[in-house]
Amino acid sequence: MSPTLAEGGVSLVGISPPVLFFFLGMVAALVRSNLRVPPQVTKLLSLYLLWAIGFRGGVELQAAGLGREELLSLGAAVFMAVIVPLYAYWLFRRWVDAPNAAALAATYGSISAVTFVTACTVLQQSKVPYGGHMVAAMALMESPAIVISVLLLRTFGGPSASGAAAPRLRWGHLLHESFLNGPVLLLLGSLTIGVLTGADGYALFKPLCTDLFSGVLVFFLLDLGLVAARQLRHLRRRGPALILLAVALPIVNATIAAAIGHVLGLQEGNAILLVVLSASASYIAVPAAMRLMVPDASPGIYLPMALAITFPFNIGVGIPLFMWIVRMLN
Repeated sequence: MSPTLAEGGVSLVGISPPVLFFFLGMVAALVRSNLRVPPQVTKLLSLYLLWAIGFRGGVELQAAGLGREELLSLGAAVFMAVIVPLYAYWLFRRWVDAPNAAALAATYGSISAVTFVTACTVLQQSKVPYGGHMVAAMALMESPAIVISVLLLRTFGGPSASGAAAPRLRWGHLLHESFLNGPVLLLLGSLTIGVLTGADGYALFKPLCTDLFSGVLVFFLLDLGLVAARQLRHLRRRGPALILLAVALPIVNATIAAAIGHVLGLQEGNAILLVVLSASASYIAVPAAMRLMVPDASPGIYLPMALAITFPFNIGVGIPLFMWIVRMLN
């Protein structure tokens, strides 16, 4: 019998404990506590989470194979990863300049792995099954928005803020940063190793990749809460429009994804994760790529929108809301 991702989760009493630790981190930052998580520890925790979710997903994918459900889920994931940055760019263009619109389109067209992991924890404790192939869906959704947003900027954005023409697009550099950056490579590599080793490999790593998972997630979310609260001040001078968009756009994306999942007849757990991925925003991979590809974009806009507004909304309100939307459609 193959292992399932429901093994080794933490118990839920109303609200997921990792989510509560995220808000504890926000409170600690807002009251100016000296609570800190060393950056080296944070990096190690993030690498662990990517490895564990990728490896466990690969094991389940090997056991289940790629059938109709799996292929439809992956196709829907790619569709959302392409369509969201296309309309998000023109939406954000009403409020910010072209470089910032491109960065925001990439941010909201890409995904948050930690939001996905948190949603998996909620599904585990709700006894809602889902497929390991959704880890592959997450990996597929991470990078297309970066490429599309840079292309939109180069096609419609005009000259840079300095007045100079946009530099020549270096396709090799763009594709390398989009598809072979560290988090994506680790996730895809772990997924592949999980597929190759299957249940035998899982048996070797179960205490590390499953039993410790929720505890590590708690410390990672605690640190994200600290960081998110500190980012809030960067949005105060931007006015309410961007803050409202940081909440409204995930709901719109979630509704579209939920409708697609309903039309395709996806299983409840897979549909919920598709919706969560579509509603999330990247605050790791995209900022790293934007610093290189769109240097005129301000990290003081796209980073706090994703991390200080959208991420807390999604894990505090969004995940249960999205579960409700999927169940209402079914």
